Amino acid sequence: MAAVDVLNSAGNKVSEAELIDEIFNIPVKTSVLHEVVRSQLAAKREGTAASKTRAMVKGSTKKLFRQKGTGNARAGSVKSPLRKGGGVIFGPSPRSYAYKVPKKVRRLALKMALSCKLSDNTLYVIDDIKLEEVKTKVLSEVLATLNLQDLLIVSDSEDMNLALSSRNIPDIKVIKTAGLNVYDILKFKNLLLVESTIKNIEGRLS
Repeated sequence: MAAVDVLNSAGNKVSEAELIDEIFNIPVKTSVLHEVVRSQLAAKREGTAASKTRAMVKGSTKKLFRQKGTGNARAGSVKSPLRKGGGVIFGPSPRSYAYKVPKKVRRLALKMALSCKLSDNTLYVIDDIKLEEVKTKVLSEVLATLNLQDLLIVSDSEDMNLALSSRNIPDIKVIKTAGLNVYDILKFKNLLLVESTIKNIEGRLS
């Protein structure tokens, strides 16, 4: 069981938090992380590209000219895909790119991502972050004191002051424990956990 220093907003150590090995210290397989991140990114794709088929194009369905005797190729509707302004053959249509990864694999990948941060010494724990008002400057000073950049902050509950104060700081994101995911953990260099979130993460992944 690993022990991590718990810091306060001034950057001083106030206690230690124990992290169980079953979640924060397991062997990492990049193939598992890759599969889960791919599924997350695929689910984000909109898939809204669309083109009109000949059935959707406005126009007359009358035969353009008689079948024989004109010397021209046979022609039917003006909406034919062979004509300018006609429909599109095998064009894109709205679709979902999402695909499911087994629940056990997703849970395993989340454990591996947390283990990565702990083994790289980029996982930090803070006792609490309480902002009395929405103030980007105050949060920036706290992060400068902790010497943390490119940071994912995991909060136990929805703190609007914290969320709004972080919006204008580059490379900072605040999420709740319920929204913790592999992509965000790996995207940011550092991970900052509010101390109260540890028990929730362990309860979720145990």
